[in-house]
Amino acid sequence: MNADQIPPQDQKSKAKKEPLEPGQVPAQQQTEQPSRWVLALKEIAGGNAVISVLAVFVALVVGAVFIAIFNEQVQEKAGYFFSRPGDTLGTAWHVIVQAYSALFSGGVFGNDGDLIERLAPFSEALFNATSLIASGLAVALAFRVGLFNIGARGQIIVAVIFSGFLSFHLPLPGPLALVGAIVVGVIGGALWGGIVGILRARTGAHEVITTIMLNYVALNLLIFLLKTPALQQAGQVNPKSPPIPVDARIPTLFPGLGWQVDVGFLIVVAVTFGVWWLLNRSALGFQFRAVGENPHAARTAGIDVKNVYLYAMLISGGLAGLAGVLFLHSPTQAGNGLSPTFDAARLGFDAITVALLGRSRPLGVFLAGLLFGALRAGSFDMRIFVSIDLVGVIQSVIVLLIAAPPLVRMLFRLPTPTGFRWRINRKAVVTK
Repeated sequence: MNADQIPPQDQKSKAKKEPLEPGQVPAQQQTEQPSRWVLALKEIAGGNAVISVLAVFVALVVGAVFIAIFNEQVQEKAGYFFSRPGDTLGTAWHVIVQAYSALFSGGVFGNDGDLIERLAPFSEALFNATSLIASGLAVALAFRVGLFNIGARGQIIVAVIFSGFLSFHLPLPGPLALVGAIVVGVIGGALWGGIVGILRARTGAHEVITTIMLNYVALNLLIFLLKTPALQQAGQVNPKSPPIPVDARIPTLFPGLGWQVDVGFLIVVAVTFGVWWLLNRSALGFQFRAVGENPHAARTAGIDVKNVYLYAMLISGGLAGLAGVLFLHSPTQAGNGLSPTFDAARLGFDAITVALLGRSRPLGVFLAGLLFGALRAGSFDMRIFVSIDLVGVIQSVIVLLIAAPPLVRMLFRLPTPTGFRWRINRKAVVTK
């Protein structure tokens, strides 16, 4: 009997019985493999970077809606919206463009003067970003280890207490005054963060509770010391410290141009690279990432998880302390000294937003710090058209969307990442 005379049922059974070569996939399970470029584009479209950019975009759209709703001119035109809707929509668009133009010109590139004067707003954004990046790195590093460090505020306060006390009572000659203040401040922040690490490692106390409590302890400690000779300015009745000595102040990068950016920004750039190297190129960083992914598996592999928690909080606290020292000893803040209203709360909690937007990656935190620095710098010009609190609304929406990536994917119909690797089997894949 010839092959073409065999019934179809026997042909199917014969095909099933034929042995497969090593690595060969059955014909029933073979599907057409998409192009590697298609897979790569899908992975990029659903990746963290695209989600972060779209989160910022949605936040700006939401901010535009608030600008239009609460503007008095738009409200006046809305009184006859159904008879002349063009007036309301045109006025709303005009107000939104003006507000965001002011935000851009106040935080990125000015409208008046020569090039140096137009770049002055960007220098202010870099100044604001300096401390945000350092504190954001502190929170991000703890995130990578699986710890939620919301105690950057307390670590910043303790750091400025240490650096301020050294600057006021133990002045060092020349540049040593600034170097000593930075070193002492980092040590103070590390010790305050180390308390959280010890409590987590030895007693299992959750870092969220301990960091919140230590924030209040640090704040009240600062208020107490500002009423004593340790920090209070001589002859002063109010709880306020003297200005930071000139030798302990961070010099500006371009003193002749009048820009606000100082040497602290260069320090933050170096620290960002250092944190990247620590997390991705060092043995300790490997332990950090392993514990952050699965502490039980890391413990099984021989990693001392308790010590990792301690080391992580020490480094995280030190980074937060660096942020506080860079802010207190900057040319803008040094003349004001310390007071109970020291801007540690905003700096500490904005660090969480920066770390979330940066996906706890050093480069992402650096870029997120630049964005929030520009938002903070431009908000002062934006308040002519809308309340300055609207910037807080934009930041909050960013945090909401960053914390819920599926929501962003749903809004823009983005694919879910599948862990694409460039080297794939071109012939066939096994379908589930």
